Amino acid sequence: MTGRAGGRPLRVLYVSAEMSPFSKVGGLADVAASLPKALAALGHDVRVITPDHGDRAPKAPDAPSWQTNLRYLGQEERVTVLQSSLGSSVPFYLVGNDRYFRRSQVYGEPDDLLRYQLFCLAALEATRLAGWQPDILHCNDWHTAFLPFALRNRAWSEPWYRPTASVLTIHNLRYRGPDELTDILSQGIYYADLVSTVSQTYAREITTPELGEGLDSLLRLRQDRLFGIVNGLDTELFDPSTDPALAAHYDSERLHLKLKNKEALQARVGLAPNAAAPLAGVVSRLVEQKGIDLLAAVLERAVVELGLQCVVLGAGDPVLQQQLLQQEARRPAAVKVVSGFEPELAQLIYGGADLFLMPSRYEPCGLGQLIAMRYGTVPVARRTGGLADTVADASADLAQGTGFVFEDYTPGAFLQALGRAVAAFRQRDAWATLQRRCMAQDFSWAASARSYEAMYYQAQALGARD
Repeated sequence: MTGRAGGRPLRVLYVSAEMSPFSKVGGLADVAASLPKALAALGHDVRVITPDHGDRAPKAPDAPSWQTNLRYLGQEERVTVLQSSLGSSVPFYLVGNDRYFRRSQVYGEPDDLLRYQLFCLAALEATRLAGWQPDILHCNDWHTAFLPFALRNRAWSEPWYRPTASVLTIHNLRYRGPDELTDILSQGIYYADLVSTVSQTYAREITTPELGEGLDSLLRLRQDRLFGIVNGLDTELFDPSTDPALAAHYDSERLHLKLKNKEALQARVGLAPNAAAPLAGVVSRLVEQKGIDLLAAVLERAVVELGLQCVVLGAGDPVLQQQLLQQEARRPAAVKVVSGFEPELAQLIYGGADLFLMPSRYEPCGLGQLIAMRYGTVPVARRTGGLADTVADASADLAQGTGFVFEDYTPGAFLQALGRAVAAFRQRDAWATLQRRCMAQDFSWAASARSYEAMYYQAQALGARD
C-alpha cells in the first residue's frame, strides 16, 4: 500500500493538548479527532497522543499500556501511556500523571508550562515504549512546540529519533505560551522542519506587522517553509439531513424544510415568529477578534432599517456581552443573546438561521462559516484569514459566490454587506440557488488531508538526520 501522493505510507504521530470528544476546549480538539482519520484513509499509519485529563476517554481493559519514570525537574516523575481507540482506524495514546494532568481545566492552570513540558517529554518516550517509530511528529500550538527542538536535540545522540521530522501547526498565533514572559511557539517555529497554519491567507497575514503578533520577522525568515492549509469539516457530524438537534431534517433537494428549523429557533429563544424576516445567527466567543464590537455597533440599525432578527450564542468579553444584552432589552422581539455555549442550540442556529455573521478582525481559519454553508445558511463575513479562502463574495445577480464579504473593518462596511444580504434574501428563487451552492461546497477533510500528506513528504525530505 502506498500513500496517494506517490510515496510510501507514513507513520505520523499527531500531538495535541486536546482531542474531541473527551477533552475539548476549542477547534483543535475537533481537528485532532478528524484530520488523523482522513490521513488514515489515504493509507498512512496515524496515531494521536494527548494528555489523560481524566475526562471521558474510553479505556478498554485489554488496551496496551506502559509505565515509565521520566527524569523531570530534578526528580523521577511516574508517567503512564495507555493505547486506546474511538472505534476507528486511528489509535491514540493517553499520557497519564496524577500530579499534572488530572485537573478541572485543560488550560489555564498556574503550572501549565510544567504540565505541557512533561507531556512533550512523555510523547517522545511513548514512541519507544510502543516500539513504533514515527516518520512525522505533527505538533500543534504552543503546548507541543517544545518538541521540534527536543527532537533535534535527542537526534544528536539517540539514533531512534533521527528518521523523524517535525511539523508545527499554528492554530492561532496570539496564543504563544502560558504568560507574557514565556513564548514557546517561537521556539517551535524556528526549529520545526516545516510550519503550517490553518488557511493560506492567514499564512500570508502572519508575516506582516499588522497580524504577525510581533513574530512577523521570524515568520518571514521561515517563509519558504511556511504553509497554509484550510481546516476541514466532519461532514458526518455536521449534516442537516441527520442532525438530531434539528427540528426537521433537510438537504439541498428538500430545502423548504429548513423553514421548520427557523420557526423552531424563533420559538426556542423567544424571537417573534416571522418567516419573512431575515434571521441572522452568531455562534462565537464574544471578543473583539471575532468582530463582536462591529456587531454591537450595527445591530440596532440592522434591526430597524433592514428588518433583521438576530440570535447570538456565546460568552467572552463582559463589556461586549453587556452591549449586546442592551440591544436585546431595547428590541426583545428581534434580538436574543444566549450566554454560554449550548451545543444543541448551536446546531439549531446553523440549521434555522438564514444568515451567519462572522465580521472577524482576524480569523486563522474559522469553522462557523463552513458549518453554516453546509446547512444552507449564507455567511456574511469579513475578508480575512480562512474567511477569505472559503467564502466567495456573491455577485449582484447571485449567480456566483457563496456569501457576502466586506473588506474594511468598520461598522459601515459591515452594515453595507448586511444590506446586500437582506436584499438578496428577498429574491426567493435566486436565494434558494445561492443556498444550494453553499451546500454543494466540499469542505470535507479529504482535500485538506491530501495537502498535509504532501507537506509531510516534504518535511521528511528536509528533516532526515541520518
